[in-house]
Amino acid sequence: MLKQLKEDIKAVFARDPAARNTLEVLTTYPGIHAIMMHRVAHELWQKDCKGAARLLSSFSRFATGIEIHPGAKIGKRFFIDHGMGVVIGETAEIGDDVTLYHGVTLGGTTWKTGKRHPTLEDGVVVGAGAKILGPFTVGKGAKVGSNAVVTKAVPAGVTAVGNPARYIYKDADRTKDKDEERRRDYAQSIGFAPYATTADQSDPILEGMRVLLDRIQHNETRMNNLCQRLSELDPSFKKENQDEQPFSDEELKILEEVRRECGAQNKISKT
Repeated sequence: MLKQLKEDIKAVFARDPAARNTLEVLTTYPGIHAIMMHRVAHELWQKDCKGAARLLSSFSRFATGIEIHPGAKIGKRFFIDHGMGVVIGETAEIGDDVTLYHGVTLGGTTWKTGKRHPTLEDGVVVGAGAKILGPFTVGKGAKVGSNAVVTKAVPAGVTAVGNPARYIYKDADRTKDKDEERRRDYAQSIGFAPYATTADQSDPILEGMRVLLDRIQHNETRMNNLCQRLSELDPSFKKENQDEQPFSDEELKILEEVRRECGAQNKISKT
């Protein structure tokens, strides 16, 4: 247990630039206090001292604002930053090198016994306020953005954002078929991302809108060229089709906002 504590403290220095020394971490970091007490409570839970385990867990919640059920399984180098409002359910399983921020919930969606809470594999980062609900797996090296609501499995190495959560990728790693080695390399290449998001990720909805707008513009150009040719061949065609229906002010405003968002997203994805 002492070895695990040392590893947990090292994880703080690796992921929080505000940490200055070991004494400060031991005395002022509620995430460290919570994981220390949880490891003891989990041992008691495993030895069927469930009443004592729940009492220690309740004291930890009172002292730190972090609620971890003593039945939850947590791996090495676990780090909770800030901590207030974190809730980890009984059947949650957390791998090594996982990071949670304040307000995160690893919760269940059923009152039935058995596996009810999520499994977080190694290297997962969960941003502030995110909710991961249900007995599914968040894959190795995946990230969950702040305030995301995740109710289904997250593949390894991707980022889940929004409510309901959707996946975003780095442009260079968007192929569908990825083996485990490539996933590991990808997770290592992007490194640790505070609050689980980075600037070089593309939103698939905005990107889809950008593609559709480009296609509409292309089709309009083709239609105008065809109409011009038809008008040259038959002057009556121009007279019959000269009444165009311009966009309304509201439609133009919406299109301008979409184009601005798509342009900004495209600029980010190319940097």
